[in-house]
Amino acid sequence: MSRIFAGIRNGRGLSAYAAFVVGFMVLVILEGAVVRATGSGAGCGAHWPLCNGEILPHHPRLATIIEFTHRSLTGICTTLVAVLIAWTFLARPRGDRVRKAAVATGILLITEGALGALLVLGHYVENNASTARVIVQCVHFTNTMLLLAAMALTWWWLRPRETTPLCHTGRIAATLTLLATILTGATGSVAALADTLFPSPSLHAALAQDFSSTAPLLIRMRWIHPATAIFAFAATLWLLPQLKSAPRRWLAGLLFTQLALGVADVLLLAPLSLQVLHLLFADLFWIAVVATTSSLLSPAHQAS
Repeated sequence: MSRIFAGIRNGRGLSAYAAFVVGFMVLVILEGAVVRATGSGAGCGAHWPLCNGEILPHHPRLATIIEFTHRSLTGICTTLVAVLIAWTFLARPRGDRVRKAAVATGILLITEGALGALLVLGHYVENNASTARVIVQCVHFTNTMLLLAAMALTWWWLRPRETTPLCHTGRIAATLTLLATILTGATGSVAALADTLFPSPSLHAALAQDFSSTAPLLIRMRWIHPATAIFAFAATLWLLPQLKSAPRRWLAGLLFTQLALGVADVLLLAPLSLQVLHLLFADLFWIAVVATTSSLLSPAHQAS
């Protein structure tokens, strides 16, 4: 028993556990996309954190099952993060950057829960197409990206190998890539919401709606996502030559895969399966960007 505790105290297995938490968070994000795409956000009624005023819903409809599953996964993720923070503080010294990333994860997880509650209690779900929902949706997804970034940094900085510092040009390219990717994610959540609330019968009809002065605001905002995606694509292409060969290959592969999925999503009118796959690779791309630019976010140092 003392040997097991010593291993925990020394952080043995902590990096693998952190990687598992990151993977579980990606699962929560993907299931959240299913909630939005199926209009199941009100599946538990105007109740939070209880579902229709109950801990376990009785005789649930499909929307209730989908929303309750999302809440359950979120609860499990919260427990996993609490363990991650406690273990990190046990295994790492005061002032260590991994501790800071773990604390940021905890704070952003609390904010994430508050924003999720706001969506439900504010009735910004189902067919609500108000400007307020658009704003909350953007803030919510931006917070989700920051949360995933903090988790990814906690895992990445626990690895024994250090990230090579970026040169001046690389730091500029990395900063632009980080900002552009966050903006692309936020606008992507709005575009996905528009596709859900106002589905188009054909690609020609969808393009016509995008440029119609009488179309809903959500539809007229849809073009912002591909525009920001092009900017993020260009910024990443600038960043790639500044990286070592291995991370450059990974990031380039994810970049072009994500580009292909984005084009397919538009051409096929955003079916649910493709939306989830597109979001999965968006999450993987974001994790890769955060990892490869982590030296910009915090230089390696020894804690005092």
